[in-house]
Amino acid sequence: MRLLVTGRKGQLVRSLVEQAAGHPDIQIVTTGRPKVDMTEPGSLRTAILAQSPDLVVNAAAYTLVDQAEDEPELARRINGAAAGEAAQAAREVGAPIIQISTDYVFDGTGEKPIDEDRPTAPLNSYGASKLAGEEAVRAANPAHVILRTAWVISPFGRNFVTSMLAAARSRPDLSAVADQRGNPTSSLDLASGILRAAELLGQGCADLTGRTFHLAGTGQATWFDLATAIMAEAAASGLPHAAVRPILSSEWPTRALRPSYSVLDCGRFEAATGFAMPDWRGSLHTIVRRLAGAE
Repeated sequence: MRLLVTGRKGQLVRSLVEQAAGHPDIQIVTTGRPKVDMTEPGSLRTAILAQSPDLVVNAAAYTLVDQAEDEPELARRINGAAAGEAAQAAREVGAPIIQISTDYVFDGTGEKPIDEDRPTAPLNSYGASKLAGEEAVRAANPAHVILRTAWVISPFGRNFVTSMLAAARSRPDLSAVADQRGNPTSSLDLASGILRAAELLGQGCADLTGRTFHLAGTGQATWFDLATAIMAEAAASGLPHAAVRPILSSEWPTRALRPSYSVLDCGRFEAATGFAMPDWRGSLHTIVRRLAGAE
């Protein structure tokens, strides 16, 4: 089974390539710059038609949440229109598409885990652009699966874990927001879930096609909880670590509003695939150990 994955250097793409090594029946083909430019209409379609894959995973995205407030058209072009083009091209070659979306399509109201039927109401341009991508994919290709995830962390590139560890090298005290709550998600675990879905789609599983699912780490946390856990893991792994102080969102103003509560209920995906995401704490342990060179 040949999977075309959009993007080349992102943490999810790198995780998919790594995790696919354990699936000899799956071949990953990545596509991205300089050959494919998602800001250019038609560029991604050309690549998909040329490769004629069995399945497309649209993992590439504009992910600069605050910068999207100043570049809403660019964010919508990449996350919205290009996603629709990928879905249409996948349909032309007879392939389903897995579209990766986000918890930021919700407004953060409520206090119970969010299921897939909750009305969407993004607070920022990034969330609006990802919601536009969902809608474009649904319209372009009936053979789609939309996976919403959240708070992605990994041993690759720049994310909350690597940023906090970098900050701890030069500062004895750090701050983290304690009034936003979500699901920390290892990109390696997310990749495993995507590959499970890909296998089932390859087998013609009707329980997935045309549906939206949530796929995020098991358990919930605030950014302060996550930062505190990162520092504990760093200390245990012999890495520089720092004290963490809880603060309110109002003490850390950002260009884009974030949902205060975006914990995702992932029960629908587990019921459809038999795949359950690991607890985020164990996955964080693995990530920090890898960054420390211990694994």
